[in-house]
Amino acid sequence: MSKAIHSVFLVDDHPMVREALTSLINRFPDLRVCGEAENAADALAAIRRAKPAVAIVDLSLKEGSGLDLIKTIKTHSPATSVIVVSMHDERRYAERTIRAGARGYIMKGESSSKIIGAIREVLEGKLYLSPEMRAAFVERFVDGSPAASPIETLSDRELEVFRLLGQGYETRRIAEMLNINIKTVQTFCAKIKEKLQLGNATELLREAVRWNESEMTG
Repeated sequence: MSKAIHSVFLVDDHPMVREALTSLINRFPDLRVCGEAENAADALAAIRRAKPAVAIVDLSLKEGSGLDLIKTIKTHSPATSVIVVSMHDERRYAERTIRAGARGYIMKGESSSKIIGAIREVLEGKLYLSPEMRAAFVERFVDGSPAASPIETLSDRELEVFRLLGQGYETRRIAEMLNINIKTVQTFCAKIKEKLQLGNATELLREAVRWNESEMTG
């Protein structure tokens, strides 16, 4: 009896990343990449058609929000399990993505065996996290949630706006990338300033750049 083939859909805005993942996944006879997309809208439409077993999603996309995409997949394609493969520090994003509906989080740069291992664990109905994040999750549940840092008080959308500001994008471009109104972005900026106790737009931009740089350096 032939082994079942599990389909995998890739969502990443870098063609070379999608090519490398396709080459890796298709080496295994029971796994097959069934499609790919570089933005949230195309990904959702294709996933609803293809109904893959697993979707591998990056958080940073050319257009649209990776976190929003996870939530939408969870709603419209509940049989598809989402694994986040991202450059963003898992300490800052893993819990948010799990809350959004993802079943795994793995950082780019991990070995190919870990990526395949994550796919297989999720296909078995398990949650995939690094040992460090598993320990952090257990500690949080056993000892109670520690006092949240100011950044952790930001909503998912506020954090995305904050991150994009730190990457040098202007509010108009952020609105286009996240498919929202520019006034909505400005409202998010005001809420971020309030939560982080920042006095003005200059302080907001400075803090966003500092935070983004610290994320890239770990």
